Amino acid sequence: MTSAGFNVTSSLTLVGFSSMSGHSSLLFFVFLLLYLFVLFSDSLVIYIICSQRALHRPMFAFVASFLLNSLTASTVFYPKLLSDLLLSGAGLVQVSRTMCLCQGFLLSSLGGASFFVLSAMAFDRYLSICHPMHYAVLVTPAKVVLMLLLCWMLPVILVGVTTLLASRLPICRAQLNRAYCDIYSLVSLSCGGAAAQLSGIYILLITAVIVFPAAFILFSYARILFICLRRSRSFSSKALQTCLPHLLGFFNYSINICLDLMLRRLQSNRESDSTLITSMLMLLPTVLNPVVYGLKLKEVFTY
Repeated sequence: MTSAGFNVTSSLTLVGFSSMSGHSSLLFFVFLLLYLFVLFSDSLVIYIICSQRALHRPMFAFVASFLLNSLTASTVFYPKLLSDLLLSGAGLVQVSRTMCLCQGFLLSSLGGASFFVLSAMAFDRYLSICHPMHYAVLVTPAKVVLMLLLCWMLPVILVGVTTLLASRLPICRAQLNRAYCDIYSLVSLSCGGAAAQLSGIYILLITAVIVFPAAFILFSYARILFICLRRSRSFSSKALQTCLPHLLGFFNYSINICLDLMLRRLQSNRESDSTLITSMLMLLPTVLNPVVYGLKLKEVFTY
């Protein structure tokens, strides 16, 4: 304890699925099946893209990177959740603050990187459809690598600074009403005055930075739709079919994030009842991504 009476280094308590304590075995089985599905399907699609020379194109490099983010996030999320269910049932789970910060950092960084990769996909499709004569010059392998590095490094830096600020905040509550850790919830445990406000402002800044790629994605696909309306039906059909998986991936992430934010606002004192919903919102994008890109992209599905 500090002189101010705040607990800075103690462990935290995750509510987990305490409201479903009688169904821990069922939850463990369901989440295990989901994890195995994500692990197999993501790895399969990534392997197909890497092993088939015909798929060594910028669009599929972005798809493989996007699915790699999804696979990594699943590995950060599922094993911890499964071990908690196995060792503690569906009851309260003790976790160190350091471990919680690490999980929050990784999940937030990967989520931000996924949004940036989706914006890179939109930019790639925009240039391919709206400026086909200049596409080969504008989208070179070196530029694809540079865009992917930016997509990964920018969220890591922003979330890293936020995590550092959150780690320095004193906390006055130790119960986290979620089944996993995230930076926003950790900051909400703080009663650190100006420091907490500073961290909150920085989180708003990160949110704005993530909103910018979303706006860019919508603008790019709006331009593509405008071009398609002026071209032949066969051209429009092929172009929109190529863009459909990327749009589905974007709306998949966006809707889940909006629902999660709404749940945070609407949570009542019985917050433990919402942990299953928030966990499913975390899981849905990772489960749907390989389905969308494996089935909707003909080049991948045919292999």
